[in-house]
Amino acid sequence: MARQLWMARFARWHIWLGWLIGVPLVLWTVTGLVMVARPIDEVRGNHLRKDVAAEPLLTSNPAPIPFQLDGSQRYSEMRAIMQNGQPVWLLTREDGSIERRSAAVDGPALPPVDEAYVRALVAARIVGGDDPVSIRQFAADEAPFDFRRAVPSWQVALADGTNVYVHAETGEIAAVRTRFWRVFDFMWGLHIMDLQTREDTSHPILILFAALAAIGSVIGCILLFRRRRARKRA
Repeated sequence: MARQLWMARFARWHIWLGWLIGVPLVLWTVTGLVMVARPIDEVRGNHLRKDVAAEPLLTSNPAPIPFQLDGSQRYSEMRAIMQNGQPVWLLTREDGSIERRSAAVDGPALPPVDEAYVRALVAARIVGGDDPVSIRQFAADEAPFDFRRAVPSWQVALADGTNVYVHAETGEIAAVRTRFWRVFDFMWGLHIMDLQTREDTSHPILILFAALAAIGSVIGCILLFRRRRARKRA
């Protein structure tokens, strides 16, 4: 008798929870379906990036660095960073391994990244980038919403709706935002219930509805045993 009473209570709770969490469950399912409809590399626009062969650095010093490069090694990249208040060179070999050396170099400053540089870069690296619709520059505090990085940038809009963003300080392609990326981003905002920033995956509303959905699912699983017992009696 007590078991039947609890099963009846579980059934009522399950119905009320169903009304409460029905919309979020449908929302999570639909947005999840849209987000997995295309491969993530296509969403990120990687298919638009041209395959450009890496240019290895010369074994003789191409710049005033305080050491001679090893002639037996071929390097694909050299970067200077700060670690613990000291300048550090990171040398990337062709096999992907990284050599770290301590150094301080006062090299000449490169000219600012201008529109001509951005136009040439996107034309060389992005499919369809040789005929942009518009090129605009943005300050760090005016970054477009689909870029969402607090760095100065150039936006190159392409005819297919893709926005290519070039970092105005490093001169590198920082992001490729296709039309479907923006759809994906909107669905992601609905999925995590944060349309304002689309970054907060741990806020009270999401946690509450996720907890209620979990409770409803557990109760539904318990009620499966009730249905099985009723069938056996029939």
